[in-house]
Amino acid sequence: MARSSAGTPRYSPGRELTSTTATPAEPIFERAEKQRDGAAVRHPETAPPPELRRSILGDFRTIVREMRQSRDLIHQLALRDIRIRYKQAVFGFAWALLIPAAVILAGMTVRAAFAYASGHKVDFPQIAGMAVKAVPWAFFVGCMNGGTSSLIGNISLVTKVYFPREVLPLGSVLAQTFDSVIGLTILAAVFPLLGIRASPQLLWVPVLLALLWIFSLACALFLSCANLFFRDVKYLVQVFLTFGIFVTPVILDAPAYGVKGSRIAMLNPVAPILEGLRLSVVQHHNLLDPMMSQGFLFWRPWYLLYSATWAIGGLFAAALIFHRSEQRFAEIV
Repeated sequence: MARSSAGTPRYSPGRELTSTTATPAEPIFERAEKQRDGAAVRHPETAPPPELRRSILGDFRTIVREMRQSRDLIHQLALRDIRIRYKQAVFGFAWALLIPAAVILAGMTVRAAFAYASGHKVDFPQIAGMAVKAVPWAFFVGCMNGGTSSLIGNISLVTKVYFPREVLPLGSVLAQTFDSVIGLTILAAVFPLLGIRASPQLLWVPVLLALLWIFSLACALFLSCANLFFRDVKYLVQVFLTFGIFVTPVILDAPAYGVKGSRIAMLNPVAPILEGLRLSVVQHHNLLDPMMSQGFLFWRPWYLLYSATWAIGGLFAAALIFHRSEQRFAEIV
């Protein structure tokens, strides 16, 4: 080992650097990032880039944790949407029944036309079936409209304040849930006048409504994110909702579409939910049993599994897409 004039150690070939002033490499690796669950240390040279270390399970844990921490914010956003909707409204809570009433009146008109052409009459069970499906359909339409514009309508919050953006479409869905609860309560009070009686098959109602709520939330998350990147998404949603009522068994029942038509209509994840509500509430049918009408089988029990797969799987997929796209929201706006 030779020394320079300044006294700094200088390396000579064939001899090792043994100066005690050198910093060993080990402490550098000991300062590597540790996982929160106490796993082994990851060394910098072997750790993947941050974007590659993200896992699906880790993202879901983050989403759940942020939602739990933002419960007060979700509550305040839902209350804000409800207050805005009913503030200075002439009809007040009657607006919660406007869309279902319009659907029922339109359905009665269409059914009366069909009945006149075929020589039949429109009976109370048909009206009750439309009423049972009108309120859930109005809920789905409201969630689609409100959820799609939930991010665009809160640009100032998205760009200036940090919070989990999932609370915006979730708050919109909760506000629409408040409206639908009012509609369902009034509808339940009218049921006896339409000849609807209680039965054990009414236990299917909470299950079907839960599937509809989950699927509506999934659509709200995905469409709000898509509308932020592509502003014409809201127009496509409006077109779908305008004509969707004719290809979804809302005004007409599934058997009215025929053999092939009913199968195609049931591909809409909302259709089995609406038909399931009609069959369980109005006709007191057990949804685990197949059902025939007009000489063909139009209800199959696996329709429930089909809708459940779309609802639960769609919610997980939409939440994951929303969460991973959230970092680009402020840039896109």
